[in-house]
Amino acid sequence: MVNGELIIHRLQQADSGMYQCIAENKYGAIYSSAELKILASAPVFSTSPVRLIATVGKDVSLECRPRASPKPRISWRKNDRRVQPSRRIILLRNNTLRIINSSRSDEGSYVCRAENQFGSAELITMLLVKEPMRVELSPIRVEVTVGESVVLSCKVTHDPSLDVSFLWLLNNQPLNTQQEGSHFEYIQTQSSTADLMIRSILLKHAGKYGCRAQTSADSVLAEAELLVRGPPGPPGVVIVEEITDTTATLSWSHGVDNHSPITTYNVQARSPVSLGWQTVKTDPDPVTGSMESAMAVELNPWVEYEFRVVATNGIGTGDPSTPSRAVRTKEAVPSVAPANVRGGNGRRHELVISWEPVSEEFQNGEGFGYIVAFRANGTRGWKEKMVTSADSTTYKYRDETFPPLTPFEVRVGVYNNKGDGPFSGVVTVFSAEGEPREPPSEVQAFAISSSEIKVMWKPPIPGPGRPQGYEVSFWKDVEQEEMGKKKRTTGNETTMLLSGLEGNTQYLVSVKGFNSVGQGPASSAIKISTKKNAPSLPPGNLMWIQEGNNVSLSWDPVKARDNESEVIGYKVLLRQEGRGHSQVMRTPNSAVVLALPEGGTYIIEVRAVSEGGEGAASAQVRVLTSSGVRAKSGQLSVHNLPPVLAWTALFLSLMVPSFPF
Repeated sequence: MVNGELIIHRLQQADSGMYQCIAENKYGAIYSSAELKILASAPVFSTSPVRLIATVGKDVSLECRPRASPKPRISWRKNDRRVQPSRRIILLRNNTLRIINSSRSDEGSYVCRAENQFGSAELITMLLVKEPMRVELSPIRVEVTVGESVVLSCKVTHDPSLDVSFLWLLNNQPLNTQQEGSHFEYIQTQSSTADLMIRSILLKHAGKYGCRAQTSADSVLAEAELLVRGPPGPPGVVIVEEITDTTATLSWSHGVDNHSPITTYNVQARSPVSLGWQTVKTDPDPVTGSMESAMAVELNPWVEYEFRVVATNGIGTGDPSTPSRAVRTKEAVPSVAPANVRGGNGRRHELVISWEPVSEEFQNGEGFGYIVAFRANGTRGWKEKMVTSADSTTYKYRDETFPPLTPFEVRVGVYNNKGDGPFSGVVTVFSAEGEPREPPSEVQAFAISSSEIKVMWKPPIPGPGRPQGYEVSFWKDVEQEEMGKKKRTTGNETTMLLSGLEGNTQYLVSVKGFNSVGQGPASSAIKISTKKNAPSLPPGNLMWIQEGNNVSLSWDPVKARDNESEVIGYKVLLRQEGRGHSQVMRTPNSAVVLALPEGGTYIIEVRAVSEGGEGAASAQVRVLTSSGVRAKSGQLSVHNLPPVLAWTALFLSLMVPSFPF
């Protein structure tokens, strides 16, 4: 570049293109553009020598496309000999040399020479002709059943100087083993052999499998067909062609049989009250695989149904068809009578009749209800009452004239807008028996303690108004009965323990029976007094002396006050520290000797005992036992007496206070 001029020496074709000059100073810049076209140049080849591999019998093309201007003259030579066009060797208009049905004799070095007035250039193409590759895929047709496995083997015969690669295809699309999980696996034990393992085959794996083998000289595809037998596919959508009260005429179209002929069709139906899809009876029965229609029979009137069809072949049962539209069967007279007709209970002069309601699928139409018919035993005419609610389960009839437990013959029928249906069988139902009529007899009461009374009685004479339980009323003698308390039995027990009472107090007690109708009369009130209260004072001055493993306890006798029960003995409670369970000993005296096992801490307390109950507890004594401690007052000394003997001595000291411990 000199003084703003751009000079290009030894111009070449590659120098052609757009050029831009930029002039600028501190005030700005301006641009100028120009295009350089090379109108004349010597021939140039953009590629280096070419190596071309072909196979015997295939056509091959050797290209010669130099860049030159003006258009160059082209000549071809092979191994330094000019190529002469023939019927098999053709020079095309674009200077490409076309060899038809190539053979091994066509191998060699081909030179394309391009020349014009500016110069010349040559392109060397080395042509190699190899034997054609052969690919064998076996088996070429295979039939398998869903769940089985198969191996497709692809073997290649090719020129050993060439490397071969394999590509598996399914229905002309590359096989993606990752998308298919563990169903597919490539197995290549030799460079010229590739196998495809297909495990646990599914219906979707059926199709045309291709093995494409490829070298730098050739690409060959071999194909095999895989047929998968399996359960049939879903039949076509079910159409309801005609509907009656108990039948539906259905039609459908065949689905795919998956290479195993369809043997039978199964017709299924569901309704709002059914537990899912249920197989229905058909006419004809069975429905064979060649049929495309059938009649569903023994349907329930006035029920909305959907229908579907399932096909079966020798492999198994396939998926069901798309359900039909929902259709309702026509109305009909009810055909099912209520079940479990029974009765009883109720109030005085009532006849209570109950039954299990008829489910909606057996009501057969609108306006469904019940007809309750009954008559007293020994009479001729039936009384009939209409119950218009389809959900009703009970009817009550009241008549002041019939006595309790009057037997009636009862039956319950059904009806709807189409007419009356059947009646249930006749059962005997008794009218209500009424509340108990007689009071309990031989009521007795016994004071257990200062706060408890036990009441006993006998049931009334059997008859109408049997008690289902009893109610005991009790109140103080100085009170009105209305101020008292009531307590009921949980069943037909004839004893009750009244607790929480006041000591040394007279109570009145009466008993009455009750049932679902009401209460019966009360027995005559009897009087019973609770025992005096237990002594309020605890045993005092509790002392203990240890001798060996024996602990001698003594205390001051407890004297009852005027309003307290006389002391009849004492209760000694022995508990090992850290344990909740206590040993209890009773003695009529104010002293006792205890034999304690060694190695523990024991807590002892004493209570006075009377007919009114137990008195207050004494102060606690805490005794520590351990081996090797000598006996002394105020401590516990234990020698090595076996535990069995120790507890035996303790038992004797309690049972026989005079026992020489």
